[in-house]
Amino acid sequence: MTETSPGGRLRLLGTTLAVVLTLLLAAGAGCDSRRGPEPPSVQEKLKQSHIYGQSKLRIGVANYEPLMGVLDDSGKYVGFDIDIARYLAASLGYAGDQRIEFVRLATEDRIPALQSGQVDMVVSSFSITEERQKLVSFAGPYFVTTQEVLVPVALKNRVRTIEDLRSPDLRVCVGGGSTTEAELGRHEIKTLVVKNVHDCVEGILDGRYDAVSSDETILAGFRSRYPTRFEIVDMPFGTSEQLGIGVPIGDPALRDLVAFFLHKSYQEGRAGRTSPWLSAYHRHLGPWLGPDRQQPPPLNVPDLVDFDEKAPV
Repeated sequence: MTETSPGGRLRLLGTTLAVVLTLLLAAGAGCDSRRGPEPPSVQEKLKQSHIYGQSKLRIGVANYEPLMGVLDDSGKYVGFDIDIARYLAASLGYAGDQRIEFVRLATEDRIPALQSGQVDMVVSSFSITEERQKLVSFAGPYFVTTQEVLVPVALKNRVRTIEDLRSPDLRVCVGGGSTTEAELGRHEIKTLVVKNVHDCVEGILDGRYDAVSSDETILAGFRSRYPTRFEIVDMPFGTSEQLGIGVPIGDPALRDLVAFFLHKSYQEGRAGRTSPWLSAYHRHLGPWLGPDRQQPPPLNVPDLVDFDEKAPV
């Protein structure tokens, strides 16, 4: 048996370690290749979106939907939808009202405004429907509501059912281009169509209409303005309304970004932390719809790396 010299043993040990290290690196590389590429970052998605490089983010909102979106006496927009819009704007790099251009839109003008490029997104009680998804894209839902009816207190005992709404002498008002207009039509209820729900409410106060139908969130807002004059009647108008954020159909990157940040807020709420959604809800809608509502999970959320999750190089 030949005895290896001390120098030979060291060389053998070095060679063995080199082989082991090479095998470990190869195994690691194999695991990395199986893991697939790292998901894109928010910054990379922003560069793919049409808003990249803009000085302001243009957001379509309602200007007279109490609790949801209102231009107050000081000239500032307030409401649940407005808070959600500000959160999304800040998440996209447009923090502060000086970086946002709020564009007042009637219900029927929301889709044309997105299609024409007048606005970058719409945050205005925008129900997600199959027909609308052929024209614009949606991120969300960020709220689930139902269709209800608002009547003067004097008519609360007369208007209790869908059949009551079919009465030929009852003047039912709706906002044009709304899902409510279509739903009442399916129930064979004749309606008087105006620009928005605010016009319906003003018409009831003036004696021109008897009832208005819309989303529960919108009607709760007007009842909060006139708590002794109106009552909301719960009626089974079919399925729930899923409210989403409207974006141009040709900008999937922006849709993905909005969905990602809605989901981020949703996760914070699920973890028991105060989220942007919960803060907005309790500030505006909670006193009228109850404190126990939770943000619904947004659908089709992409896997992205957020600004504050990127490991430093």
